[in-house]
Amino acid sequence: MSQTRHDPRIRYDEGCLAAHALNIIGDRWALLVVRELMLAPKRFQAIRHGLPGVTAAVLTQRLAQLAQAGVVTHEAGQYALTPSGQDLMPVLQAMCRWGALHPGHDPRRFISPAALVISMTAMIGGAEGRQVTAAMRMGAESFVLRLTGDGILRPKAGVEPADFTLSGNGNSLARAVYGRVPLADLASDGMIGLSGDAGAAQDFVDLFRLR
Repeated sequence: MSQTRHDPRIRYDEGCLAAHALNIIGDRWALLVVRELMLAPKRFQAIRHGLPGVTAAVLTQRLAQLAQAGVVTHEAGQYALTPSGQDLMPVLQAMCRWGALHPGHDPRRFISPAALVISMTAMIGGAEGRQVTAAMRMGAESFVLRLTGDGILRPKAGVEPADFTLSGNGNSLARAVYGRVPLADLASDGMIGLSGDAGAAQDFVDLFRLR
């Protein structure tokens, strides 16, 4: 029997590269842990806040596995993605686009700030030639999202000057981005916060479609 059969990390005993990738990131919660770290390093409790269904024990195990695989580092109390982990961004984006094509998605379920922003990078369309800087504030997490004319949305964690700011939680801002209700109505109803150039904000969210 080959030595690989004794390795607890090996779930798929195949030479397929896709199977090899799943041996690294295919355990339950693993890719979602990567998602939560994709835009910024976080402490353990902050990661868990973005994954309300995971137990502390399972999260500890997944972080250890990802660190062993060279996907995550742990320094000064914070977890961060390595360059290898950052390379999984296109995988997450492709999964967002693929998932949007299949019925059963329920946007009323919990959506973390990182999940929303990453989905936006995948579901934007018709943004070529647009130049805008948007800010999104969701509790303890803030992001700056930039369009610079090439149609690619580039998010960055933090607070910087922007043309407008949208505030709320992941679910309320997902409704603002992907729903059909005008931002002004959502803001007047207290569903979201909106400051700055309201017209630019509406033009911005009109670029996003789930299907």
